[in-house]
Amino acid sequence: MPEQRLKDKVAVVTGGGSGIGKATAIRFAEHGAKVYLFDRTHDTAEKTKRIIEQAGGRAEVIECDISQPEMIERGFKQVADESGGKLDIVFANAGINGAMAPIETMSMEDWDQTMDINLRGTFATVKYAVPYLKEHGGSVIITSSINGNRVFSGVGFSAYASTKAAQVAFMKMAALELAQFKIRVNAICPGAIETNIDENTYPSDDLKEVQIPVEFPEGDHPLADKPGSPEQVSNLVLFLASSESSHVTGTEIYVDGAESLLRG
Repeated sequence: MPEQRLKDKVAVVTGGGSGIGKATAIRFAEHGAKVYLFDRTHDTAEKTKRIIEQAGGRAEVIECDISQPEMIERGFKQVADESGGKLDIVFANAGINGAMAPIETMSMEDWDQTMDINLRGTFATVKYAVPYLKEHGGSVIITSSINGNRVFSGVGFSAYASTKAAQVAFMKMAALELAQFKIRVNAICPGAIETNIDENTYPSDDLKEVQIPVEFPEGDHPLADKPGSPEQVSNLVLFLASSESSHVTGTEIYVDGAESLLRG
């Protein structure tokens, strides 16, 4: 068996029931961590838990909608109560694409929903984790995106891109503030990844009126001619969660097969 890089660590993964969160939760467990899956879809997270347990790993599901700060606070308290106060890794991954609409016609409610889940939810996840991480230090990884950081051609995604840019800014602020407590904070910026996040994308009927035609030479995924996989992203998150990245903090890392270099 390969060396377990997270042996006896306690990890929280938000949005752990599917996509990048699921792949990362499985990877964490393979490397010895006890994983708590924070997910608003309990049944989906339970399936991830069963996969982990069938492979000999340890996982628990805590129903949690990250747009509801009180649920996040309760979730971390439960983790601490069950683990003797121990918390080592937080993967703030949950998020949505949300409304995809022209700025002029996007409703304030749609804007606020994307902000509440992606940005406010990330802030609350880190906020309520800090008291426990301060005990022994740890690693926080935030799922941002190429959108809002290197790529701005996704017309209609003004809310989503704004949250992803803000996540990176928040990550840098948090990395400096929390360094004194030996808490590292980094962000990953995936490009197109084969997940079900498109199920949380809501294009408006008038989007075509503002879309700008863009043509990419020989496809838009230079490295592999296809989107990346959740497992490829989970390998990066594992590195950032482990002691192998002990001197890495305040950094956004792109995992997109050079897609953003073509699209930027």
